[in-house]
Amino acid sequence: MATGAERVRKHRAKMKAAGLKPVTIWVPDVNSPEFKAQLERDIAIINADPESRQVMEDMLELADFTDWK
Repeated sequence: MATGAERVRKHRAKMKAAGLKPVTIWVPDVNSPEFKAQLERDIAIINADPESRQVMEDMLELADFTDWK
């Protein structure tokens, strides 16, 4: 039975042979209090803009939701 490290090594070799390389992507932690506070501030700014409702309605009019489940 292969160890976890051996399985990872084999998987990485297979992906590299396919012409791929690993990439690390850092994204915001959506559960952090700082992220939630910033999101609330951003939403308040958007909601305070008198044109934001029209922009949202325009975007929804252009959106295609036919394949959404």
